[in-house]
Amino acid sequence: MQLWKNTALTSVAALLGLFLLPLAVAREPAEVPEHTELPRTEQTAPVQPAVKAVCDADRTLRVLDGETVREMTLADYLVGVTAAEMPASFAEEALKAQAVAARTYTLYKLTAVSNHGDTADICTDSTCCQAYIAMEQARANWGAQADAYEKKVRDAVTSTDGEAILYGGVPILAVFHSSSAGLTRAAGQVWQNDLPYLKPVDSPEAKETIPNYYSRVDFTPAALKEKLLAKIPSADLSGDKKSWLKDPIRDSAGSVETVEVGGVTVRGGTVRAALGLRSACFEWELQDDNFVFYVTGYGHGVGLSQYGADAMAESGADYQTILTHYYTGVTVEVFTG
Repeated sequence: MQLWKNTALTSVAALLGLFLLPLAVAREPAEVPEHTELPRTEQTAPVQPAVKAVCDADRTLRVLDGETVREMTLADYLVGVTAAEMPASFAEEALKAQAVAARTYTLYKLTAVSNHGDTADICTDSTCCQAYIAMEQARANWGAQADAYEKKVRDAVTSTDGEAILYGGVPILAVFHSSSAGLTRAAGQVWQNDLPYLKPVDSPEAKETIPNYYSRVDFTPAALKEKLLAKIPSADLSGDKKSWLKDPIRDSAGSVETVEVGGVTVRGGTVRAALGLRSACFEWELQDDNFVFYVTGYGHGVGLSQYGADAMAESGADYQTILTHYYTGVTVEVFTG
């Protein structure tokens, strides 16, 4: 534990001084939300192909942006999503992988029950659907690199026009996250049920260059109790503080799958949400009567790791290789449905 803490603190200090992503001053890659609803049955029925492939520019979306519903083509929407979800400084093949994942997630949402009823197909709220940024704002964030970065993002979308990640002939639930702890997680380790294409796989995380890859969060006992009880009201946190959290069960990725909180067994993701931790890959200890949490990675850990994708791209992998690595048993091809 002591070695881990020293490494974590040293890494954080170095990163704060040496690394800033150029997407926005304080923004890291977004991710598909933790509360993503998984299908109860596998979608494996073949889809009858149309006469010809449908291009992104031929699909129109109703996008809920704040309180306003805007109509835009899938092509324009994906440019805004890719710019918001992944730093434009990333390798071109990583950006292509992100564009295809975002397209696939959108196509999946179009066939699933909408969160917005008849009002809209999808929204720009990253806690509900996918992050989105208008190009004018993205260019302002990019500064002197605006022209080059806009071209990279647009090329990532247009060069993969119409392509999606398919399992059994239909678009998958292409969830993604910022960075894993070196191994991604299975869907069932985070949500209610497993999916055949969301399995744990190795992920090459360049931890030295990932901002806040290791993070530390301190809580007073009173603050911890308040946050945990707000999320887990049946927990009994009246006894010895050492017994408030105990018996963590870790999954193959090292993340907390379940943990006992005040006598109640909950998912690690529940504790993560209650305490605002960057991931469910955490350890904790009592230090000077305060609770100290040490966290690795950022996000739910399922599906594509954005920093892992960039590391693969930098090593020479193309976007199709990246996607078929992170999503098990899939194909990447133009979707004609």
